[in-house]
Amino acid sequence: MQKKWLIGAGKMEITVGVLALQGGFREHIDHLNRIRGTNAVPVKKPVELQKCSGLIIPGGESTTMRKLIESYKFKQPIINFYQQQKVIWGTCAGLILMAKEVEGENEDQLGLLDIKIKRNAFGSQLDSFVERNLIKKVSNIPQELVFIRAPIITKFNQKLEILHKKDKQITAVESDCLLGTAFHPELTDSLAFHEYFVNKIRNNKNTK
Repeated sequence: MQKKWLIGAGKMEITVGVLALQGGFREHIDHLNRIRGTNAVPVKKPVELQKCSGLIIPGGESTTMRKLIESYKFKQPIINFYQQQKVIWGTCAGLILMAKEVEGENEDQLGLLDIKIKRNAFGSQLDSFVERNLIKKVSNIPQELVFIRAPIITKFNQKLEILHKKDKQITAVESDCLLGTAFHPELTDSLAFHEYFVNKIRNNKNTK
């Protein structure tokens, strides 16, 4: 990727891809493009990953997204992107797809995050809800967390850092190059999570 520097800012412009096969990719793109020095692009073909320093796998319908990832031959290119130690963030369905294992299923996963996921973990009465919590590593201001048929993480590798729990259930984790949230920051007005993600990319030694 060609480097572009912001005049007077001292920061390199980075290109962040959002997988645009299905789901809430437009909201992520809108949030990213509000952040100075960030060029957000929809990724509809595997070759388009080559110009990206980071990738978001958005929320949506995970079964449909899995089929589209297979149909458009995205699986191995996304795995290669991760193996190049580039930064990837999955929200809700994206988190499910990134997991190594999903309870009660035997589907072929991306397997990027060493976690086990339980779908729709809060039950039918809490299919969708919003709460406000402080996640200190992301922001010193409490954030709206939008849960829509949200999964939880039931098992995780101890090397992962837990960012958030809801009723003692894990709903957000990260490692150096991976971020996973069961909730939808792109459905709020706040840029805090997207700024946090962009900073992970900027601080990544493999960002070019």
